[in-house]
Formats: sequence, structure tokens, C-alpha cells
Amino acid sequence: MQLFDSMSEAAKGMRAQSTRMRVISENLANADTTATTKGGMPYQRKMVTFKDVMNGKTDQKEVEVSGVVTDKSPFTLKYDPSNPAADKNGYVKMPNVNPLIEMMDMREAQRSYEANLGVIDIAKAMMNDTITQISQAP
Repeated sequence: MQLFDSMSEAAKGMRAQSTRMRVISENLANADTTATTKGGMPYQRKMVTFKDVMNGKTDQKEVEVSGVVTDKSPFTLKYDPSNPAADKNGYVKMPNVNPLIEMMDMREAQRSYEANLGVIDIAKAMMNDTITQISQAP
């Protein structure tokens, strides 16, 4: 049963990283999304927060998504007087999304996802080896 437990733990990590990748993708898709009306707010970057949860069955800490929060960092200003969201001086608030940071976060989430997938692959291989050895026993 411990192999199934390890696969379950890895699957939970994969779900958490999948949520993280979805939010990062949303940030990248909206990196240039400004307000549509004067005085409106542009897209605000979102971040996934995690929490440790104790699994009573395995006595191991598990990762779960605790929520998606908005980044409170300041917006940048871009001079674009033709934009409907421009202020009286012609400046438009731009989203607080830095595509380079998002791509680095995406790569980190991808690697964590792949590591958890590797755990599942190894657990499956171990189960197959065990079944093969049992079936070949005299």
C-alpha cells in the first residue's frame, strides 16, 4: 500500500503545480491587458499560494493550494495618450506582470510537476517488478 500512498502524494503535488501553471499562463496572456475605461485598473498579476497539510494516514506533509492571491506590486506607467484608459497626462497603467519572471516561475512549476510524475513512474515500475517476481516464483 505504501507505493499507492507515494503515488497519491505525487498526484497531489502534480495538481498543485498544474494550478500554478494555469495561473501563470493567465498572467502571461494578460501581460498587456490595460483598462478599457479612463481611470480603470489594468490586469493584476495573480500568484498561487500553497500550504502544508498533514496526512493522518501516512503522517507525511502534503502540499495543497491554499488560494490564488493578487500581487500588490505597483503598476508601471506607459505613455499612450490614444489609449481610452490614459490619464490626463496621457499615461496608462500597465499590468504588474513581468513575462520573464512568469516564464521562470513556469519552468520551476514544470520541473516540480515532472519530478512528481517521475515518482509515479518509479512507483509503477516497482509494482510491476513485484508482480513479475511474484508470478515467476516457484
